[in-house]
Amino acid sequence: MSPRVGLGSNKIVMAAAEIADEQGMEGVTLAALAARLGVRPPSLYNHIDGLAGLRTQLAVHGLKQLYEAMSSASQGLSGSDAVLAMGKGYAAFAKQHPGLYEMTLQAPDADNAELIEEGDRVLKLITCVLEPYRLGEQGELHAVRGLRSILHGFASLEQKGGFSISLDLNVSLSATIHAFLAGIDQFRE
Repeated sequence: MSPRVGLGSNKIVMAAAEIADEQGMEGVTLAALAARLGVRPPSLYNHIDGLAGLRTQLAVHGLKQLYEAMSSASQGLSGSDAVLAMGKGYAAFAKQHPGLYEMTLQAPDADNAELIEEGDRVLKLITCVLEPYRLGEQGELHAVRGLRSILHGFASLEQKGGFSISLDLNVSLSATIHAFLAGIDQFRE
């Protein structure tokens, strides 16, 4: 049996990303995906390696999109301006694509080179933006962990409605990133 014309892995991943953003990671099932695409679930197996394979493809797609959001936000900037813009790009991606963002948080499959490569691209971008602070190799890695923790925490709290007080979230995020940068010397080796 030949694969359905017009149905390819890219179309499947895009439809799955929509479901993830609408319903969360748990909503991404082969039955829901097949219904969205108007096909029978067995048809999907011509293009994906089951639900686990689909989730890996979603994670790769999500990491590519996250990288683009962070990279384009910080392009042409340096120092605190770059860190702030990159952080805002991260938070905006997580807000616009909550399910896809959730997919990016899974530990990479050690057997999937593309997933590891995309995760490394995100980390290298953060490292590159923090490079002017001259923290040393280990200090830089600690700072990357700290900044990712701040950004993830902020994005997660925002997604879950944890910021119900009517204060400008942009101001809160900017102040938090500036506070991180004010103490960045703590990471220096």
